[in-house]
Amino acid sequence: MLKKFWQKILTSVTGGAVLIAFFSIISKIIGLLRDRILASEFGADIILDVYYASFRLPDMIFNTLVLGAFSAAFIPVFVKLWDINKDRAYELINIIISKLVLSLILISFGAILLAPLIVKLIAPGFSGETQQMTINLTRIMLISIGFFSFSNVMSGVLNSWKVFLPYAIAPIFYNLGIIFGIVALYPLVGVNGLGYGVILGAILHMLIQVPSVYKRGWRFKLIYRKTIEVRRIIKLMLPRTIGLAANQINQLVITSIASTLTVGSIAIFNLANNLQSFPISIFGLSLAIAAFPVFSKAWAQAKPEDFRGCFSITFRKILFFIIPISLLLLVMRAQVVRVILGSGGFDWEDTYYTAQMLGAFTLSLFAQGTIPLLARSFYSHEDTRTPVIIGIISVLVNLVLSFILSRNYGIVGLGLAFSIANIINMLLLLIVLRERVGDLDDKNIIRSIFKVTINSVIAGVASYGLLHGMAFLVNMQTFFGILLQATVAGIGGLTIYFIMSSLTHMPEIAIIRSFYRQYLKGMFTRKA
Repeated sequence: MLKKFWQKILTSVTGGAVLIAFFSIISKIIGLLRDRILASEFGADIILDVYYASFRLPDMIFNTLVLGAFSAAFIPVFVKLWDINKDRAYELINIIISKLVLSLILISFGAILLAPLIVKLIAPGFSGETQQMTINLTRIMLISIGFFSFSNVMSGVLNSWKVFLPYAIAPIFYNLGIIFGIVALYPLVGVNGLGYGVILGAILHMLIQVPSVYKRGWRFKLIYRKTIEVRRIIKLMLPRTIGLAANQINQLVITSIASTLTVGSIAIFNLANNLQSFPISIFGLSLAIAAFPVFSKAWAQAKPEDFRGCFSITFRKILFFIIPISLLLLVMRAQVVRVILGSGGFDWEDTYYTAQMLGAFTLSLFAQGTIPLLARSFYSHEDTRTPVIIGIISVLVNLVLSFILSRNYGIVGLGLAFSIANIINMLLLLIVLRERVGDLDDKNIIRSIFKVTINSVIAGVASYGLLHGMAFLVNMQTFFGILLQATVAGIGGLTIYFIMSSLTHMPEIAIIRSFYRQYLKGMFTRKA
């Protein structure tokens, strides 16, 4: 029975989403531990500003050329080829690895040479020793791109096969590598040790996925030949690459603006962003990744009704979890920041500004959570152009608002601009998809959004009351006092939300019950 349960988890879309979500939780918890160690060690100060600024150039290269662009283009093409000719599919893996990894190594080498010039553009507010530290750390982190690009090809292959476990646990090892750099390497070699930890994490991220692809018959060979599939992938990647480049330029501009504000602004933006990404990764990204192969197969087999059904259920699931979490985070933002990051050098002032930034981010969690699914709805139809155009529009909105709002609201203004731009992005994607596909099960989606919003507001009010009630019962000057206050308020709010969802007959409650009966009940029931 346990074997049957595990097989369902490993190969089904819902099981895959749960698997990815589960290990995303583990990875994010470890990621929060990483951030707590960083915050405790350095506080929202110049070292942490340097650390996050040093990620910008490597992230721009990798995220633009590999992470989003490659996955979106590779999976639909690979799924079709795998069904037709498995030998050619294996060959495609090797061609992509040979071309992609070599190209990125060459690009990284060029970036290492140009790092002094680029860092001046990324962080114009840095000078002297701070600027040199950023240049050195950037050069070290650029080395990780080659390992990450190889690993990303493995991820695309495994997702195409609906083999989610190695992909799901890879980020855990990446974060462990970074933590090792903070705890063990930084005391030995200084700031550069933080970069060496990133390289270690990238290597571990790759090594954890390779055996699963190897086990299924793949063997690496250097192949540089162009095929129809390679040309198709490149063609699909180009629009997406342009869009991602615009988004990365957006991140660079945000970092550039933040470097001219008060010391610690870059750190505060990134720490708050990491906190808000927790629910997005668990519910938004994991469900989108698991649904993507189903979307691709539905269009490949000319079954739009399968796409609509999967889209509606997945879209409603995401909002069912994201909306209440965003309201609870808004209510408890100060407590969340203090419990997770508030130790060592991270003082109350750092807590206040990070909490305000987190509050600004929560306004768009519903949009950020659904954008991955909406984008993949277009990718599955081999349309990478539409999300790119819409993404560029939202990036331009973000850039304009960032300049305006940062003058009046400082670092929090960057968070507000970010949220407004993401809401516009989500709405435009949904409108265009609706025009393209037609009815997306609109009636059920609208009904679900209405109920979720009402239930979430009730839960948020209850959580707010519990939060203030607990303030009189615990010592608010201690970690455990704040932790107990936040725990009671959070559990109370979620309990009210699920009770209200049950009373209002939310279909998502039935889905959760169905999943329990299908996947979990057998674990606790002995076969007669």
